[in-house]
Amino acid sequence: MKTQYIIDQLLKNRNVFMGLLRNVPREVYLWKPAPEKWCILEVICHLYDEEREDFRARVKHTLETPVKLAPPIDPVAWVQERNYIEQDFGQKLEELLKEREKSVQWLQTLSSPNWGNTYHHPKLGPMTAGNFLANWLAHDYLHCRQITKLKYDYLSVSLEEDLEYAGKW
Repeated sequence: MKTQYIIDQLLKNRNVFMGLLRNVPREVYLWKPAPEKWCILEVICHLYDEEREDFRARVKHTLETPVKLAPPIDPVAWVQERNYIEQDFGQKLEELLKEREKSVQWLQTLSSPNWGNTYHHPKLGPMTAGNFLANWLAHDYLHCRQITKLKYDYLSVSLEEDLEYAGKW
């Protein structure tokens, strides 16, 4: 596995998130395509929590104590439990960017990590530290796509313009 590539991309994605999300108007970051769907603010809060409590924590856990049960997480429930919709968008974005910087700094300090260390996930079965690392980057990409789609859909709905000329989504 090309761990340095993944770490480099995680660092670059910090700038991607900054570019996608700085100065987004309130009406855009609070807009939802349907009541049960997430808005951009909720996505940012999710990314912030996942950065700290899921991906960085799971990679660290699998590298250091793979035989112990990892602390449980519930990202879907966190949306309501942590009242994502009431959070300050600018503050959460800055917190996410700082956490990503901390994550990459930590990853870069690792000396000869055993990416093959395996944690037995209660639902998914055996997962290596390298697998958690790769999924961290994949998770970024999924949410970059989600954020872009939310912006596209908001544009389509708010302008009531035909966007067919732009190309097929």
